Amino acid sequence: MDFKISIKPLSVNDCWQGKRFKTPLYKAFEKEMMFMIPSTKEKFSDMLSVSFEFGFSSTLADLDNPVKPTMDILQKKFGFNDRDVFEINLRKYIVEKGKEFIFVRIDKLLPFL
Repeated sequence: MDFKISIKPLSVNDCWQGKRFKTPLYKAFEKEMMFMIPSTKEKFSDMLSVSFEFGFSSTLADLDNPVKPTMDILQKKFGFNDRDVFEINLRKYIVEKGKEFIFVRIDKLLPFL
């Protein structure tokens, strides 16, 4: 399964107040993402590979910062646990302001023998 969402990636730094409480910005981001992510009847379990492509409008954006909040939202939407993710691939693009995006691909991995 793969999909692209036209939304500015949210940094993990903007997600929590202290160690326990989601920020209002993160709550709004989560709500918007849950609405925008397409539904599927596919069940995700076992060994997963998740690929992320993030379109940032700032060259200062860290590639790994939006991974955790995005992964947490994917878990909530699709009902898998991130302990079942055995591979993560990341790619960063610099785009015009207002053209930010998140592209996600989730695949089942074949076990090594």
